[in-house]
Amino acid sequence: MTSRRTFIKQSAFTAGSLVAFSSMKFPQFSGNDIKISLAEWSFNRALDSGKMDHLDFPQIAVKEFGISTVEYVNGFFGGKKMNYKEAGKNTAYLNELLKRSKDAGVFNHLIMVDEEGPLSSTNEKERLEGVGNHKKWIDAAKLLGCLTVRVNLHGEGSPQDRKKAAIDSLGRLGEYARPMQLNVVVENHGSVTSNAEWVVDVMKQVDMKNVGTLPDFGNWCLTHPWGTIQEGCKETYDIYKGVKLLLPYAKGVSAKSYDFDGVGEQPLLDYKKLIGIVKESGFKGYMGIEYEGTRQTDEFEGIRKTERLVKKYL
Repeated sequence: MTSRRTFIKQSAFTAGSLVAFSSMKFPQFSGNDIKISLAEWSFNRALDSGKMDHLDFPQIAVKEFGISTVEYVNGFFGGKKMNYKEAGKNTAYLNELLKRSKDAGVFNHLIMVDEEGPLSSTNEKERLEGVGNHKKWIDAAKLLGCLTVRVNLHGEGSPQDRKKAAIDSLGRLGEYARPMQLNVVVENHGSVTSNAEWVVDVMKQVDMKNVGTLPDFGNWCLTHPWGTIQEGCKETYDIYKGVKLLLPYAKGVSAKSYDFDGVGEQPLLDYKKLIGIVKESGFKGYMGIEYEGTRQTDEFEGIRKTERLVKKYL
């Protein structure tokens, strides 16, 4: 399934879905143009508890926040009724999500893919299985009309061995996604992936136009498996240097936020400085709101506070 011809022959997409996708109009960016999107992870507690269903996310984004571009998380596909790994290749389920997003007037920008195999593992069998597992999410992104799929470069081994493995994995996924005009991006997400120089070297060696980065404001902990800079982080990469280094390869930006202080700012992050770095880079694209606070407010209010903070400095 590495060629466009094979993809078209074996794809599970329906004719109706392909027509819907081909009629979509991708947003156009000009100048120093940054638009706001909403990351589904902002609702992780509501989704995990069953208080909110994945299929309702597009409508909630528009109705509650007036945001018409969304970023999905693969682990929430299927809700409480279907395993996400099955939902990712269930055409009927994906078509229902496509219908709901279209009915809500939402643009499906991105799918964040987690727990589908270690793409930088030195265990080649395990790594190649992971590459194969990620392909169904590229197929799903195509059906939904997305522009981008975000992957992680998790794995075991020395930084140099993991780099070699990551370059091979990204090359394979980039080749698979290229005929579909989809991007494959890497997020700084813990361990060596929160070392911006390591990621930049991977980007340079992969050297594909549709392979890039998704700089996350918060995931710069080198000792945390997922990179969070909250409690327990023993060593943090320079946040502002990291964002600046990843921006030349960025296909999106993740505006991570945690708990807020009394004046609506982020105690762990200098948002004015971060957004200034993004603007100065000339980045054009989506800045995704991704609220991850847990103490002071509910998810809806956390998203609203994050949006106000982003708009304040944009």
